[in-house]
Amino acid sequence: MSNIGIYIHIPFCAGKCPYCDFYSLPLSADTADRYTDALCREIDSYAGKGIVCGTVYFGGGTPSLMGAPRIERILSHIKHSFTLTPDCEITLEANPCTVTPDIANGFAGAGINRISMGVQSGIDSELAALGRKHDSARAAQAVKYIRSAGIDNISLDLMIATPGQTPDSLRRSVDFLASLEPKHISSYLLKIEKGTRYADISETLCLPDEDMQSRLYLESAEHLERYGYKQYEISNFSLPGYESRHNLKYWNCEEYIGFGPSAHGYFEKRRYFYPRDLMQYIEAPQRQDDGEGGSREEYAMLRLRLTEGITDTLWRGRFGEPLPKEYIERAKKYQPHGLTECTDSSVKLTCEGFLVSNALISGILY
Repeated sequence: MSNIGIYIHIPFCAGKCPYCDFYSLPLSADTADRYTDALCREIDSYAGKGIVCGTVYFGGGTPSLMGAPRIERILSHIKHSFTLTPDCEITLEANPCTVTPDIANGFAGAGINRISMGVQSGIDSELAALGRKHDSARAAQAVKYIRSAGIDNISLDLMIATPGQTPDSLRRSVDFLASLEPKHISSYLLKIEKGTRYADISETLCLPDEDMQSRLYLESAEHLERYGYKQYEISNFSLPGYESRHNLKYWNCEEYIGFGPSAHGYFEKRRYFYPRDLMQYIEAPQRQDDGEGGSREEYAMLRLRLTEGITDTLWRGRFGEPLPKEYIERAKKYQPHGLTECTDSSVKLTCEGFLVSNALISGILY
């Protein structure tokens, strides 16, 4: 089969951040071992199908809490059941507090070649407000440990429009992250999600208003560009050649297989997910069908998250027909406002357009 991605959800965290709505639970060694067993059994069910895999992504939760031996075991089953490409990108998400020299060396030895770490801010007071347990010095030390272990492909997360953040403090955070010389930076706006601690206390949070959120987003993008981090997706910037190949599979509407509770997948033209229930997954994984994937509208919606947008060449290559003219004509209505850039054969959103991407994409497609 064609080159796909694999996503492994690791649902364990040392503690719940007040803004996080991802599925996660406290870690216990016994449960982690049983979960590893369940993942390996599920992965083994794909053996012998001749599936080629170009990316593996351990997300969470906090995958680095699992320790190198469990991650190495999971990877060994992946390598047995799938054919990994020689340049397979294998990413592990990490929390700065979990990274030590031994742990970093263990993950490198297990086969991890890319680390994505949630730094979130370079300002210690903002980190405290976000409920993070690390400070900026700990984050810098973690990057040093990872690089010393031989993993140079490092991505760092930055949160925008957090409690108390100002344009000046955001610029200082960008300066701090850039000083660590990562290959990739994910820079995303804080969203208050239902069921989180932040949702419960939202009225007491000192959050920027919509105008300030827009200003912070645009200034962060501009400042990151000054350091050579080119924006390639709404929330993602990288040095040339270091875009997240796994996440590009999502935005290019390519297939990937998801494993673990709350994980989603898109395989053999069907989308699916697993319920947010760890014990059910351990005892008997129950994959839920989520409908057909890969429609024209879905592809366009996902591609418009990328700075490249949708082009006639790519559209013809995928669907064997021209890019719909109505998409171009609708998108041109937003061009005088600086929200889109259009040619006779392409449509893309500008950085300003990304701020209202949901409304724009709906207006272009429908």
